[in-house]
Amino acid sequence: MRSNDEIINLVNKLREEQRISLSELARRVEMAKSGLSRIFNKTRGFPVNRAEDFANALGVSVEYLLGFDSDDGTKRSSSKTKKDPTTLTPKDEKSIQAELERLIEGMNSGAYAAFDGQTLDDMDEEDRELLIASLENSLRVAKKLAKEKFTPKKYR
Repeated sequence: MRSNDEIINLVNKLREEQRISLSELARRVEMAKSGLSRIFNKTRGFPVNRAEDFANALGVSVEYLLGFDSDDGTKRSSSKTKKDPTTLTPKDEKSIQAELERLIEGMNSGAYAAFDGQTLDDMDEEDRELLIASLENSLRVAKKLAKEKFTPKKYR
């Protein structure tokens, strides 16, 4: 097993190799940036009870992080991996499709301004497909952003 300092040095090395900022790592492990800074300054010990969070955030196995495994630490698929909160659920997918259908129906009826003042029926097929794909992508991004945890700047 690695010592406290060795774990901290390894986490810091992995973070730098992957070009992950301290703020981003703090967000990924759901920890205050100041607490993480204390760990890296070695004024606070590494929280071994949070090793799985750090391993998931850095894409390595917990065993590698703690020094029980001597391989390269590349993460293997595991049923215990933490679920990404911004992953869209089937319910989210269904609501995106419903909203997309509502938007398409509104554009076909002329209720919404579409592309260059045309309805979807007036557009050629390529433009229509691009517009629908763009709308669907925008709905997905909006849904993912809505699921992210918002922390006001004064608390970051």
